[in-house]
Amino acid sequence: MNIDHQQIFVGGQWITPNSDQRAPIINASTEEVIGSVPKCNTADMDRAVAAAREAMKNPAWAGIDGKGRAAHMRRFADAVEKRGDKLAQSVSLQNGMPINIADQLESAFVVGVLRYYAALAETIVDEEARPSPTGSTTLVRREPIGVVGAIVPWNFPVALSIFKIAPALAAGCAIVIKPSSGTVLDSYVLAEAAAEAEMPPGVINWVPGDRSIGSHLVSHPGVDKIAFTGSTSAGRIIAQECARLLRPVTLELGGKSAAIVLHDADLDALIHNLPMSSVLNNGQACFSCTRILAPASRYNEVVDAIASAVSSYTVGDALDRNTVIGPMASAGHRDSVQRYIDLGANEARVVAGGGRTSRDRGWFVQPTVFADVDNSARIAREEIFGPVLSIIKYQDEDDAVRIANDSEYGLGGTVWSTDREHAVALARRIETGTIGINGYMPDLNAPFGGVKNSGLGRELGPESLGAYLRYKSIYQLG
Repeated sequence: MNIDHQQIFVGGQWITPNSDQRAPIINASTEEVIGSVPKCNTADMDRAVAAAREAMKNPAWAGIDGKGRAAHMRRFADAVEKRGDKLAQSVSLQNGMPINIADQLESAFVVGVLRYYAALAETIVDEEARPSPTGSTTLVRREPIGVVGAIVPWNFPVALSIFKIAPALAAGCAIVIKPSSGTVLDSYVLAEAAAEAEMPPGVINWVPGDRSIGSHLVSHPGVDKIAFTGSTSAGRIIAQECARLLRPVTLELGGKSAAIVLHDADLDALIHNLPMSSVLNNGQACFSCTRILAPASRYNEVVDAIASAVSSYTVGDALDRNTVIGPMASAGHRDSVQRYIDLGANEARVVAGGGRTSRDRGWFVQPTVFADVDNSARIAREEIFGPVLSIIKYQDEDDAVRIANDSEYGLGGTVWSTDREHAVALARRIETGTIGINGYMPDLNAPFGGVKNSGLGRELGPESLGAYLRYKSIYQLG
């Protein structure tokens, strides 16, 4: 396999980048170089931002209403849907996501998100008249915020791109996307779909490259808003720059979520859902419930069940339909996760995995479970971003809530119980932006995001549209 792209998609066209540098594309399962893409520079980013600014003036985009934008978005969704298999495969090759998961979350789900926001675009009221208590009338306008700079990580590159593209388009914005250097192939597939859908020139632009052009995008004078998903440390840097520029920013950052197993929990249901709620995408998911809080009365039972389940997971090539745990997304990330596994062996008791994989090729680690973990341990406090679970004992429900909330993060979480009403009542006490009952999966009709060090703002749901709109009041006084 050799996939080489020579151009980038900017201004509605495939153009030759200013930079002649190249970045390799590596198969995470085999470590084979499978292609290369341009490594763009700041001049390429300048050109993309200029194209987006022109799109905001072009009547083909700026002159149409929500129904017109919705029509463009539906054509784009149809073109993306036709490329579903290609999208899923490109993601699995690059970041090691098991292909069955990629089919669901990097293909079918993103088409649903686009169509959802197309429907919302049709409901946006651009202008409304509001009576004033003084007897006059004020016109309140909703206008697109302008050019959006989006920086997307490698773990769910398609979904997290569409989480930004869809509401931006619905609101009437233009967008420049800087994909992660580790997952670029999928952005080419999306660009092909945008070209087929005949999106107006400059409305969506993709510029691959390293962190330097991402930094350039964040501070670019032609950008009106930043939407970022990534690590908390990078999010802090972006937040500081946006604060200096008084630039709106949405930050979806890290997590260290807790799964609270109540005394009446159905362990079979917990084990069945564990691949999605706790080790989704090989543990490379920001909302993964990697802290498992188990009651003292059932602690050993929970430990044995989880250890047995994780030990049974098939570890293998991301494109193998039998694979549950694929490789990490890069050699550096593999090494980081392995260091945490080695550290955990000195902090807690290993009950599954814990060693080094015997595979000669591919960025694999053994899925690992630690028992007798104290919530103060590093493996319980720091985001590992791999298939590593810590099982923590609690005495009663108040203790469980205390432990769950004793974290600098607050993104996801779950509560497991056969009494749904009771589980929901406990879920309300957890300091987090999202939480699931007997499972976890983001709902495209509900806001997604975190509290504390897990970020600012929300994606998904109608609430995210507000981040891409600005308001103007026209006071009619005479």
